[in-house]
Amino acid sequence: MHLAVVVRTSGLLAVIFSLSLLLPLAVGILYREEDLAIFIWPMVVSFGVGILLWNPWRPLNTRISRKDGFLIVALFWFLMSMLGAWPLLLGVKLSFTEAFFESTSAITTTGATVITGLDGLPHSVLFYRQLLQWMGGMGLIVLGIAILPMLGIGGMQLYRAEAPGPMKEEKMTPRLANTARALWLIYLSLTAACALAYWLAGMPAFDAIAHSLSTLSTGGFSTHDASIGYFHSSAVEAVAIVFMLLASFNFAVHFYALHRRDPFFYWRDPEARTFLLLVFAVVTLVVLILRFEGEYEHLPASLRDAAFEVVSVVTSTGFGTADFTRWPDFVPVLLIFISFIGGCGGSTAGGMKVVRVLLLVKQGMREVKKLMHPNAILPVRLGEQVIDQRIMNAVWGFFAAYTAVFVILMLLMMHTGLDQVSAFAAIATSMNNLGPGLGAVAYNFQEVSDAGKWISVAAMLMGRLEIFTILILLSPGFWKD
Repeated sequence: MHLAVVVRTSGLLAVIFSLSLLLPLAVGILYREEDLAIFIWPMVVSFGVGILLWNPWRPLNTRISRKDGFLIVALFWFLMSMLGAWPLLLGVKLSFTEAFFESTSAITTTGATVITGLDGLPHSVLFYRQLLQWMGGMGLIVLGIAILPMLGIGGMQLYRAEAPGPMKEEKMTPRLANTARALWLIYLSLTAACALAYWLAGMPAFDAIAHSLSTLSTGGFSTHDASIGYFHSSAVEAVAIVFMLLASFNFAVHFYALHRRDPFFYWRDPEARTFLLLVFAVVTLVVLILRFEGEYEHLPASLRDAAFEVVSVVTSTGFGTADFTRWPDFVPVLLIFISFIGGCGGSTAGGMKVVRVLLLVKQGMREVKKLMHPNAILPVRLGEQVIDQRIMNAVWGFFAAYTAVFVILMLLMMHTGLDQVSAFAAIATSMNNLGPGLGAVAYNFQEVSDAGKWISVAAMLMGRLEIFTILILLSPGFWKD
C-alpha cells in the first residue's frame, strides 16, 4: 500500500470539493443572502487542507494499487460526507449527527432527510443540497480519474472501487481518463437538457436547475417539502419520468447510442430492455390495483400517479407526487421491493442493479434445466455475450454479502427501538439509496434515534459503494503488506 499516493489523491479530491462550494456561494450572492460564511469557511479550510495533502509541487510517479483504490474511495466518501455536513451544520442549525446524516444522504444520492420546512430555507442552502447529490451521482471519484494523469498516477483501481455494477473491467474508451471525461460530458449534457425541459414545462428557473441536479443523480432531494407534487403539473412529472429513466440506464449505453447514432441501441441492450419491461409490468400492475381497489375513480389519474411513483422508486430517485404508503393491497411493499432491483449497472441509480438480478435469474433457470439435462453445457448469456464464471461468482458473492449486511443492519435498527416494518424500510431505503420508506421513515428520518441515523449512514455508504468497498477494509488481510 502506498500511503503517499492515498494521501495525495485524497487531497486533490478535497480541493475539487472545496471549489464546488463556489456555486452555492454564487447563488447566495445572487439572492443577496447575508450569512455566506457557512460556505466560505468550509471552502477555505477544505482547500487549504487539500493543498497540503496534495502537495502539487512534489512529483510522484507511483501507480495506484488495488488496495490504494479501495482505501481512497472509502476514505474520500467518508471525508466528503464530513466536509459536506459543515454548511448544513451552520446554515440549517442541525446537530452534528443530523448534519452528517443529511450530507451522507445527499452525497450517496439516497434522498432521505431530517429537514422539514424546505420552502423557508435560503436559496443557497437549497442549491447546496441539490449540488451534493449531483456530485455524488456520477461520483467525484470519476471526476478525479479524469484529471489524475496530472499527478502521474493511474486511476483504474479507483474506477474499479467506485463504479457500480459487476463488470468493472470494461471501459468505453482505451484510456480511462477519456472514459471519465466522456461520462461527465454525457452527465452534464443530460443535466442541462433536463433543466431546460423543466423550465419549458413551467418550473421557475431556480427550481428547474435545482431539480435537474437531483433528477440526473437519481437523488430525489427537492426545494419544496411537497417534492415534485408541489408543482401540480403533468408536464413537469413527464419530464421527471423521462430523465429519471435516462439516468438509470448504463451510461456506457448512452455513449454507444450517441457514438453510433443509433437510438435503438437502448432496446438491443439486454439490461436496458429488461429494465424497461420491468417498469412497464410494475406500472401496469399498480394501475390495475389502484383502479379496481377504488383508490382512483378514473384510469388516467391512476396511470399518472402509478407511472411516476413506480419510476421514482425503481430508479431510487425518491421524488413524490402521491403518498404511496397509503395505497391499497400490497402496493407499498411491492414498491419497496422493486427498489432492491434498482436501475442498470453503470448508472446513477441505486439498488442491486438490473444486470445482477438478471444474471441471478438466468443462473437459476440454468440450474433448473441442468436438473433435467445434467450433462448439458448451458452457459449463461447476456444477449450474445457468454458470461464468464468469474463474474457469476462475483454476482453470487455480492448477493450473499448484501443479504447478510441487510439482516445485520436491520436487527441493529430494531434494537434502537424501531418496529419491524420501519426498521426494514429504513435499511432498505438506505442501502438502496432510495429515500422514502414505510412506517416511521415514510416521509423523513426525524423520528429515528441518533444511533439509528448512524446505522443508516453506514447502510447508505455500503449501498453507494456496493458493499465490498467497505467490507474489504474490515478484513485483517487488507492491512497486511
